[in-house]
Amino acid sequence: MTLPIVLVTSCNHRFGEHPFHIAGRKYVDAVRLAGALPLIAPPYAVDELDALLDTADGVLLTGSPSNVHPSHFGEDVLNAALPLDPERDAWTLPLISRALARGVPLLAICRGTQETNVALGGTLHQAVQDVPGLNDHRSREGATAAEQYGPAHRVDVVPGGRLAGIVGNMAITVNSVHGQGIKALAPGLRVEALAPDGLVEAFSQPAAAGFNLCLQWHPEWQAADNPVSMQILRAFGEAVQVYRDRVRGPLPANAVAP
Repeated sequence: MTLPIVLVTSCNHRFGEHPFHIAGRKYVDAVRLAGALPLIAPPYAVDELDALLDTADGVLLTGSPSNVHPSHFGEDVLNAALPLDPERDAWTLPLISRALARGVPLLAICRGTQETNVALGGTLHQAVQDVPGLNDHRSREGATAAEQYGPAHRVDVVPGGRLAGIVGNMAITVNSVHGQGIKALAPGLRVEALAPDGLVEAFSQPAAAGFNLCLQWHPEWQAADNPVSMQILRAFGEAVQVYRDRVRGPLPANAVAP
């Protein structure tokens, strides 16, 4: 049986004089664990987004070293040394609104979560660690990948929400590698989980026609060995399959896949 297709958003990076569109392998692997085929998407023009979404059964918004440009939420850049990716902003922000409006299942991770909040009218802390009352949510400088993505703090899942329906009403331990964070949640969004300092760690848009879940941590990191991550990926994968069957129809049982 043919598998549903999930768009994986890419970032922009230059190696020497050559520009590349890149996406971390861990996101591609996570889509496969969800039971779907990953398709890494380069930047698209706004007038191409509907055609792009016509091919998709789901969208995964990846994390990234880069930050959402503060101009998208009415602020100036506070630290010019931090990486930005305005080319990514230019197409992912409108992509998010269109995907949610269509009911395309959407899973957002770290930067993708911040993008979603901004795309829908919310704002961000540019430096969570500098906000009184909030903790430093960045990883230790110079740490190995295993240390960076190791358990960092708990999040408390809000009862009655989408995340609670997947993992239960519980506290879970997550990694933490972000400098930006949710400041004001966009109108219509529902908090799904909170860090001990009160920072929003997960949210959804209940009014959207399809599955959507935005997570500030990185569930894709070594997801196959993390039961909570696998619960989230399976829920996303099931939603992607349902969307595919509803929009394109299931492959007949006696058909031969191409």
